[in-house]
Amino acid sequence: MRESYISSRVAGLKPSGIRKFFDIAATMKDVISLGIGEPDFDTPKTIVEAGVASLRKGQTHYTSNAGILELRQELATHLKKLYGVEFDPATEIIITVGGSEALYLANTALLDPGDEVIIPTPCFVSYQAEATLAGGVPVEVPCRMEDNFDLNIEAVRKAITPRTKAILIGYPNNPTGAVASRETLTALLKLAEEHDLIVMSDEIYDQLVYGIPHVCFPALPGARPRTLLLGGFSKDYAMTGWRIGFAAGPASIIQGLVRIHQYTIMSAPTTAQVAAIDALKNCDEDVIEMREEYDRRRKLIVSGLNRIGLPTFEPRGAFYAFPKVSVTGLDDETFCNRLLNEEHVAIVPGSSFGAGGEGFARCSYATAYEKIEEALRRIEKFVNRL
Repeated sequence: MRESYISSRVAGLKPSGIRKFFDIAATMKDVISLGIGEPDFDTPKTIVEAGVASLRKGQTHYTSNAGILELRQELATHLKKLYGVEFDPATEIIITVGGSEALYLANTALLDPGDEVIIPTPCFVSYQAEATLAGGVPVEVPCRMEDNFDLNIEAVRKAITPRTKAILIGYPNNPTGAVASRETLTALLKLAEEHDLIVMSDEIYDQLVYGIPHVCFPALPGARPRTLLLGGFSKDYAMTGWRIGFAAGPASIIQGLVRIHQYTIMSAPTTAQVAAIDALKNCDEDVIEMREEYDRRRKLIVSGLNRIGLPTFEPRGAFYAFPKVSVTGLDDETFCNRLLNEEHVAIVPGSSFGAGGEGFARCSYATAYEKIEEALRRIEKFVNRL
């Protein structure tokens, strides 16, 4: 028999650094977890009731492969209202099983074996893996704290080769909380036009920004024909367990995603789609309330980490702080391991998010204010011992 039947692409994938620390923390008592990027809020009640009502009505069957048309129509209206960008709900939007499936479909539909995709890091842990699973080659371009983790356009330019097919960005950013400026994104668009590249823009945290506007990439003048917008309901609406996301872009690209989706998934869960319609129609105030609470926690954790002596730039989006832990003399993996074992606080090593994250750690403030206060006390004790 063969030593392994697993493909080399799958065998070469690294386990998620986020899940590694989450699994360890789950076996310990009295752990405060700042590790998982999941809202601690329950899904708003009106969304839940809409989902329950759909089940009672017998809406338990397959939907269109691309998703319930009413949901796609509401989503098109929502994107136009917020950002002025227009998509045809019939041909330019697909509803997916979370933003993660949208990311998978995008890479699989766009990349041929050997195609390169440029990925600024630090980034969400799935980006490189999804490119690899699609047969593509992820090319990392590190961003720097000195630039507030904004894109370095010249570094992206230097990374482009004849094999480059796409650029994959995620703003507001996970893990840094950075929000890309309009000027930077406009420069990126110009670069994509020069080299005829597709931009995959993951904007799942789009409504979680603090004091500044979110720039929707396909809304930039001229960007829409070469942009695939990825998003979802997990973060803005506290719907992680519902697994509902979307992709929007040119019809010719979206039809490629639908083709893969129909053979792998069929359709996103019907109940979740109905609930998502309610989210778009009725939950603007809920999003504002959650965002205001995240902002309160953001100010607490950033000021606390800086006071402790862990340099932390001000995140302007998502719900993560990204302190520089290497100032303690420890690498990020060692720092996080020891903090978990000695003080029972779970955070994630920055190196889990690509080379650009080495020496840092991700701290999620999607947890209760009081728990963040206690976590900061424990982190301070640990740092003082060092």
